[in-house]
Amino acid sequence: MTASHAMTGEEPEHLTQPQHGQVHVDPLAALRVPGDPPWDVYLTGTVFLDIIFTGLAAAPVRGTESWARGMGSSPGGVANMATALARLGLRTSLAAAFGDDHYGEYCWDALAQGEGIDLSTSRTVPGWHSPVTVSMAYDDERTMVSHGHEPPPEEPAPDCPPPARAAIASLTPGARAPWVAQAAREGTRIFADVGWDETGTWDLSGLADLEHCEAFLPNAEEAMRYTGAGCPRSAAHALTAHVPLAVVTLGAEGAYAVDRRTGETAEVPAIAVEALDPTGAGDVFVAGFVTGTLAGWPLADRLAFAGLTAALSVQEFGGSLSAPGWSEIGAWWRRVQSVEGQDPAALRRYAFLDRLVPEEGAHPWPRRRAVPTIGFRRSA
Repeated sequence: MTASHAMTGEEPEHLTQPQHGQVHVDPLAALRVPGDPPWDVYLTGTVFLDIIFTGLAAAPVRGTESWARGMGSSPGGVANMATALARLGLRTSLAAAFGDDHYGEYCWDALAQGEGIDLSTSRTVPGWHSPVTVSMAYDDERTMVSHGHEPPPEEPAPDCPPPARAAIASLTPGARAPWVAQAAREGTRIFADVGWDETGTWDLSGLADLEHCEAFLPNAEEAMRYTGAGCPRSAAHALTAHVPLAVVTLGAEGAYAVDRRTGETAEVPAIAVEALDPTGAGDVFVAGFVTGTLAGWPLADRLAFAGLTAALSVQEFGGSLSAPGWSEIGAWWRRVQSVEGQDPAALRRYAFLDRLVPEEGAHPWPRRRAVPTIGFRRSA
């Protein structure tokens, strides 16, 4: 959805027009004061070039050739979450290594110029080629093949990360990331997710940096394996013994969250959409939840917003460039209210969007989307 928004008259505090008449929504506008950190969110990790095939009739079969009806290319890996945060109006800083090949140049330009993400703590590594992931989507599933080499030993993450309201860390079983403790000591709020534990131990004590985190956002399977709980909701409650706020994503059932500090719980069902490509949906969910948390929204609103942004993202190719901006969110909200027979209770769940989305305008606000090729030669 790419509805556009041009404001007239006096604009609300959270709306600005930085360039080309486009309206930029700043969800933290009411909270900003002099002396704030320069960045809302800091994150670090590996940037991949993602190549996505969709529309496959079935999984590829050994010894055969499969043709995909759709294809897209875009920055991937940690770029998924960085782009989602930036498109939601958060001032985002990313530390990552980039190859000095065409793939690396494309990813750098897409993030810095296309999305306005700060890359001052990132670096280009001479002679290092960009990691690549090929993702194949079929039957509501996906299969990925990746290739890459470790960058030189210098860490792309600085020893002392830049001041930020929040940081997002991807926890690794059995390992610490020194920057996480450093950021937490400086007052940065740490949000964490985690990948599949390839060791098979599923030991929460192995997630040492969890002690520095405000929130932990695993999926249902991860949460149950780490806690030994028999259901995702019980797992969320068990996780609050280790972190103040636990958010467990439930796939097609939505998400469930428990805040130990307030005793509050919330559950929001998923939004049914026709998915084109699920790549990066989890990253977009985290970005939406972090946005709502930094803005001080109620827990249920944060869950609903995170689920909405993730649902909108799966309707486009790729992980990063599929992330919705406020124009897409506004277009969805206006359209869903116009459909007859909507459940009034379901509409009330998203009524908080009324105060956030910009008004419908007359000029397009197109977002970069994943395309089959990363560029054409320019004509003279």
